Amino acid sequence: MDIDKIINRVISYNPSADIELIKKAYQVANLAHHDQKRLSGEPYIIHPLETASILTEFKMDVVTIAAALLHDVVEDTTITSSNIKEQFGEEISLLVEGVSKIAWVQQHSKHENKAENLRKMLIATAKDIRVILIKLADRLHNMRTLSSLSVDAQKQMALETLEIYTPLAHRLGLGKIKWELEDLSFSYLHADVYHEISKMVASKREEREAYAERVREILTEEFNKANIAADILSRPKHFYSIYQKMTSRHKSFDEIYDLTGIRIITDKQVDCYNALGIVHDKWQSMPGRVKDYISTPRSNMYQSVHTTVIGPDGKPMEVQIRTREMDIIAEEGIAAHWHYKEKTRFDEKHDSKFAWLKRVIEWQQELTDPKDFMEGLKQDLFSDEVFLFTPKGEIKILPKGATPIDYAYSIHTNVGDHCFGARMGGRMVPLDYKLESGDIIEIITSIKAHPTQSWIRIVRTPKARSRIRNWLKAHEEEQQKELPQKDTRPKPQEHSSPKPKKVSISKVIISGINDIAFNLAKCCGPIPGDKIAGYVTKGGVTIHRIDCRNIMNSNNGQSRIVDAVWGEDKTGTYEAGIMVRAFNRENLLKDMLSLINTTHTTINEAWAKVVENGIAKCSFIVLIRDKEHLTEIIHLLERIKGVIDVYRGRT
Repeated sequence: MDIDKIINRVISYNPSADIELIKKAYQVANLAHHDQKRLSGEPYIIHPLETASILTEFKMDVVTIAAALLHDVVEDTTITSSNIKEQFGEEISLLVEGVSKIAWVQQHSKHENKAENLRKMLIATAKDIRVILIKLADRLHNMRTLSSLSVDAQKQMALETLEIYTPLAHRLGLGKIKWELEDLSFSYLHADVYHEISKMVASKREEREAYAERVREILTEEFNKANIAADILSRPKHFYSIYQKMTSRHKSFDEIYDLTGIRIITDKQVDCYNALGIVHDKWQSMPGRVKDYISTPRSNMYQSVHTTVIGPDGKPMEVQIRTREMDIIAEEGIAAHWHYKEKTRFDEKHDSKFAWLKRVIEWQQELTDPKDFMEGLKQDLFSDEVFLFTPKGEIKILPKGATPIDYAYSIHTNVGDHCFGARMGGRMVPLDYKLESGDIIEIITSIKAHPTQSWIRIVRTPKARSRIRNWLKAHEEEQQKELPQKDTRPKPQEHSSPKPKKVSISKVIISGINDIAFNLAKCCGPIPGDKIAGYVTKGGVTIHRIDCRNIMNSNNGQSRIVDAVWGEDKTGTYEAGIMVRAFNRENLLKDMLSLINTTHTTINEAWAKVVENGIAKCSFIVLIRDKEHLTEIIHLLERIKGVIDVYRGRT
């Protein structure tokens, strides 16, 4: 790579670019590195040139390209940050300085050094996201030329790349960089397995391409009939991804590789759903495998509709559908928003989309233990997220597996320190409850409540863990006073306080309630197999599913909730509601009714209506024996052509 090729690339996507700035940066870098060589023996200037070249693939602005050319001069030559600022201005100076602060952290480094360097990297990134884009391009070129290092150094750098830089690229939505970093790291960490998989992929390439071409021809014909403009591509399989699936699913290469990947790129978002309908009409969809990341994008801005169908010859086929703009975001992530035409700062434009980054920085700055820092960082980079709602409708984003205590500390330290309980959808949930996307959480506080040692084992976020430890340390003496003392008082007589009884009322056992009638709630339709709770009313006890959002409908509702479980007598039938969303077509309701009848199930009610965009909403009230019977019906309905999803409904 030479500077002329880089300049030509920049001109190709930005004809009005300040080319003189790039030339000047190259001249300074070339002079500064003129007597330096890489371990391969080639001139050192090749490295910043290749780093800049990688960034031109993402159409980065001239400031980023210039900073990439200069990114090693402060660290490796006599040029200072002040020199850079004087010659190129503050913006380029800050980028170069940010990259320079990120030292090469080797696997055998002490935790203190490694934690401090990564801390610098995150802080520098928060100031300008382009710092990490340059660093990732720098790391990618180093991985491409890793063969010059010793075997031990190769493995150390490959492992660090896989642990830190690959998930960071994923978090920033840089698919192209992530996949290449993964495969390069894999080739050094497991060379034998890598070469074996690459041989097997090569041997199946023709067969795979022929199958993809068959699918392409079928879909092209159907899309033309529906006036859908789309590109249909065979999705490439990455070696490390194949290896991960083989090891995690305990499957052979043939089982993993036979799963064909197809990508459909449309012009309009509405055609993504139209294309999904055609795919489902053409081939049987697999239950539970439809994921809509268009309406609910991932935290790295990724958007697509995913589905898995049984394709030609009965082979499973994964299909991704997205627009052209979504495809660019999937490949380039945050870099797509830093194309030459973009002038908006990261903290203004991307605050909501990359809230996780600022959250990580905030948490990590509070962690004093380097081991905690490293564990927390890896946890944050790898974890998925859940999107939660406050009672006022505000969104909170936490790592998957977070609990109400994590949520409380995300609001404020005082809320976390005095967290007494949590209410979700009108019912109390335990403090170790794993939060899920869509949960509406209300934290109940009390002046008397405070953190305990057990909270550390429950929480998921570094921030909560750090705050809990800080509180326990600050109140250590008080905690000792609160330890239970030996009770020397005489014990009460056994008859003085009778224990609550569990009384069986027909088919339900209600704790602490004697001889009270009960009925099953219509709102959630509990059936044997569901976890249940009782709600005390004037007319008796109403039995709800414990996840029913209506179980509490008054301010003193919590005091009315009593424990309940199913008794041994589960004979008889129970009403259950089933809701189905599907792409509307001729005989849709008839097919559903026929399928339910094959299970010898009584149908008390059935209706269907088209709600929007050709999607039909169907409702059934059926008489079933237990949860297994209901699950069987749901699974059968999921297999009907055109069905999007099936779920429990009201009775």
